[in-house]
Amino acid sequence: MADTTSTRTPARTEGGKNVIVDPVVAKVAGIAAASVPGVHALGGGAARVFGSIRQAVGAKDYAQGVSVEVGETEVAADIAIQVEYPEQLQRVAANVRAAVREAITELVGMKVAEINVTVVDVFIPGDDEDVDDETRVH
Repeated sequence: MADTTSTRTPARTEGGKNVIVDPVVAKVAGIAAASVPGVHALGGGAARVFGSIRQAVGAKDYAQGVSVEVGETEVAADIAIQVEYPEQLQRVAANVRAAVREAITELVGMKVAEINVTVVDVFIPGDDEDVDDETRVH
């Protein structure tokens, strides 16, 4: 679940400052992680259940399974993923880390202190009959 605290991240610019709050950074990270081939879903079991409920009522939580800590100039992120079988777990996790680092650097404009990726499950097609294709992230 995304950290919904309202830490303010100011960036000084000519004529004022820009503020980016934690949930925005978490959403950017979640979208980047979900776009990586081999990622079936974000978050652990409980997060995916709540995500399915949200999706059933027409809302999608792009920051599901993502927690961020935003400082003055750096971001740290923890991301939980479910990987599709038979993808190589280490490769998918490394690709998630790279995609999230690039998204935070390019879109948010902040340095990345660390990105921790936790593989919480492996999705085996046909094994989860109660999970439909709408819970897929890509």
